[in-house]
Amino acid sequence: MPEIRTEFLFKITLEIRVSSLGETPYGSRRIFHFDGGSFEGPKLNGRVLPGGGGWSLIRRDDVLEVDVRLTLETDDKHQIYMTWKGLRHGPKEVMDRLYRGEIVDPRDYYFRTTPYFETSSEKYGWMNRICSIASGSLSANARSLDVFQVL
Repeated sequence: MPEIRTEFLFKITLEIRVSSLGETPYGSRRIFHFDGGSFEGPKLNGRVLPGGGGWSLIRRDDVLEVDVRLTLETDDKHQIYMTWKGLRHGPKEVMDRLYRGEIVDPRDYYFRTTPYFETSSEKYGWMNRICSIASGSLSANARSLDVFQVL
């Protein structure tokens, strides 16, 4: 089987606030409110518009599921709707450190997502026709993803 190749698309950094719904019948539910952010890459750069959000569930097997929706605005004022779903998990001691808000080396846990894009922009219309994958990491008050186009 041929190897799946990727190409770096951009790094996105999100400014977030987190609300917790606590333990629900499905696990621990949290809601992320995006206050903004930015993205930078070889083909596009810009900012994350305020108002997007994410919903996460820490399942009973300690895997975090995430579902995110936000709007990107490129430096040349084109808007791109971005969505992704993903999973995060790792050794208990590493995950406990993350949940306490500590900075942890992203190589110590698994955080992968599958972003998709939607735009009416002719310039960025190629994004409507790609699949992408991303690897995430956490810092003090920001979440970031390195996004790669699947070739």
